Amino acid sequence: MGMNSLEGVRVLDLSHVIAGPTASHYLALEGAEVIKVENPWAGDILRGRAADSLDDGVSIGFAAINGGKKSLALDLKDERCRDILKKLITTADVFIENFRPGAVARLGFDYAAVKAIRPDIVYASISGFGQEGEWGRRAAYDHVVQSAVGMSMLQGLEGEDPQKVGFPVIDTATGMIGAQALMAALLRRFRKGEGAYLDISMAQAALQLMWPDASRAVVTGTDGPRVGNRGFSGSPGASTFRCADGWISTAANTGRQFRAFCEELGLPGVPDDLTLLDVDAMARGVGFVAPVDAPRLQALLAEAIGRQQAADIEARLAARDVPCARLVTLAEFIRRAMAGGVLTLPLRRTAYAHGTLTDFGAGYKVNGTDGEALPPAPRLGQHTAAIMAELGIPAAEVDSLAAEGRLKT
Repeated sequence: MGMNSLEGVRVLDLSHVIAGPTASHYLALEGAEVIKVENPWAGDILRGRAADSLDDGVSIGFAAINGGKKSLALDLKDERCRDILKKLITTADVFIENFRPGAVARLGFDYAAVKAIRPDIVYASISGFGQEGEWGRRAAYDHVVQSAVGMSMLQGLEGEDPQKVGFPVIDTATGMIGAQALMAALLRRFRKGEGAYLDISMAQAALQLMWPDASRAVVTGTDGPRVGNRGFSGSPGASTFRCADGWISTAANTGRQFRAFCEELGLPGVPDDLTLLDVDAMARGVGFVAPVDAPRLQALLAEAIGRQQAADIEARLAARDVPCARLVTLAEFIRRAMAGGVLTLPLRRTAYAHGTLTDFGAGYKVNGTDGEALPPAPRLGQHTAAIMAELGIPAAEVDSLAAEGRLKT
């Protein structure tokens, strides 16, 4: 866990899949009690991957963002279960939902209804395109939003097909921004005693990720160039090159870096070649290295680095403070990082019935330590009985609702 700054805070999380659960995951990492409200038949769809199950109904993906939470399995289409949730709301500090706009109101748990029960509630609605406007009721998934907001058209080179980012980047960013907003609203609540309504969308998160590009589009009405695997600086030494046995990305942006880069490639004369570079600007340290004849220079660099072994040139360039990295798979990076000694990486391990989950906490160390791992992610309905008892719901009523399939214990 993190610094336990949210210890004593109770979160009701009615969200599912990635964005909403990621938001509450960060709250759990800071010590909040998160009660995950799921339907009693199947629960969160992210549970259902038996191929990588760590426990009954607990996939690796589910466990990664639901550790330490409690599962309350209620059928909110049933009035009796809705009454139970209303009772639970009186004890809550935070309410999170990611239904399509309008759906939560039909259940009777929109912001106005929840605020009437708990006036100082911090309430977050997480959606694809926000609560207002023509697109507000659209269903949304990560790659669809990447397409809608122009992110996919930023990948690759001019004239190439669009390409989505290779993981659900917007879902995750939405959860992270959601957690930031929730913690800010909670701080305000602690100081002023006031709740808040937060409208958080995947589209908003995408723009945050693309902020410099989005700002350019706002100011100029145009898009920046598609740079593919080249660096954003435009320097000829900032790109991704094929080596003899793989690939390497380099960022030789400054004059000093570019000169070291060329020397390691056996091209010591290139930095002083007026036909290839703006040598005067480089000598004065003005901005990034700028090519005069980009195609010829790029061909020279590519041919020279193509004779290099990726690991060897990586080590030599790094030794000369030229930013660089071999291209590896995520699994390769994880193996190397977990072996230790290469970077700061908090590692926490949680034991499950069918394996052990290793995670990376909140992404930072606290006072030099990794912190404690969260307890295991819950099985569906694992905490229903305990929460019912806390609310004073008679056992006979709980048994009756369970027999009808309206809740799961």
